[in-house]
Amino acid sequence: MINICILGATGSIGHSTLDVVRRHPDRFSVFSLSANSKVETLIEQIKEFRPKSVAIAEIEQEAVLRSRLTEEGLESEVEVYAGPRGLVEIASNPESELVVAAIVGAAGLLPSLSAVKAGKRVLLANKEALVCAGRLFMSAVKEFQAELLPLDSEHNAIFQCLPDGELNGSGCRRILLTASGGPFRGYTKEQLEEVTPAQAFKHPNWEMGKKISVDSATLMNKGLELIEACWLFDVAVDKVEILVHPESIIHSLVEYEDGSQLAQLGTPDMRTPIANALGYPDRIESGASYLDLTSGPALNFEKPDMQTFRCLALAVDAAKRGGSYPLFLNAANEVAVQAFIEEKIKLTEIADLVEMTLKFANDREPETIDEVIELDGIARQRCLSCLNEIIDASN
Repeated sequence: MINICILGATGSIGHSTLDVVRRHPDRFSVFSLSANSKVETLIEQIKEFRPKSVAIAEIEQEAVLRSRLTEEGLESEVEVYAGPRGLVEIASNPESELVVAAIVGAAGLLPSLSAVKAGKRVLLANKEALVCAGRLFMSAVKEFQAELLPLDSEHNAIFQCLPDGELNGSGCRRILLTASGGPFRGYTKEQLEEVTPAQAFKHPNWEMGKKISVDSATLMNKGLELIEACWLFDVAVDKVEILVHPESIIHSLVEYEDGSQLAQLGTPDMRTPIANALGYPDRIESGASYLDLTSGPALNFEKPDMQTFRCLALAVDAAKRGGSYPLFLNAANEVAVQAFIEEKIKLTEIADLVEMTLKFANDREPETIDEVIELDGIARQRCLSCLNEIIDASN
């Protein structure tokens, strides 16, 4: 029986993970769960999976959670933590051997890193941890002998297509990172200026949270995944190519020097990569439907439109520049996406904000996690100032 901790249990990845866990009660035991603010969803998860501890990221929700636990008669069964320290506490608890790191955004960096420093098997869905602090994070994986397995469908696909999950020395020529193209594939810049948040949330293939849905709509998500792939597989930026594949059946490919291309195929269901990582090296049932190539759609591929979808071009450039550019890219994008969700700016202005904020980045890479956190705060403040400029100009 493997004790697991799920960071971000009430999000889409968390729900999918718990569904896989539910299918294997003799294999996994939920030891701890975390949520950002969804107390009622967390309460239902506690009632079903009976974790020993939980953490609520928003400190002001701690009293609400404790009150609801008392109402349900569960207050003596589960230990409650709150805030960033609470997330770190449950992630590093030695009684859980496996941590699913599924907190969205830079907020997931410290708890994910604490799980790594505890030497655990870490299933990483929080790509921002590597975007913001790739070198520090991967150095910690090596130093503390943690086991890092990718949970994003694309990176998990690459992992499955590599001998023993290793790229270097395997005869690999390049990685082909697939993208669906999002809900606005084929749109012009003028059309993108008119889209609403509600439209951006409706991804054609995947069920995801609001932030990552918007990232998919701007193709920023693929830019962040490119940076993540470089760190996960120790590969240069020019060895990773983005390939738009609208059907989301091939989740990524690895091309070899002999001309072979290995691809991982499956229905667009996050339970497949989650089950692969949870059970690794075993293959376990995920609950996802099986792929029928005879009745499925034709598979199409095209190059991304990086002029219209400028966020992807900005991410590729930030990856090539290195230093603090990826960190500033991510921080600015988080601020800009939230502004779009709140209908303060247009979708196309996300790229404008990111580009304006990147002017404050430099070629020096942060050397400590404290410096990463400090620069993240600076980048957000810079972006907020730029946001106010855009809002003032539009009024």
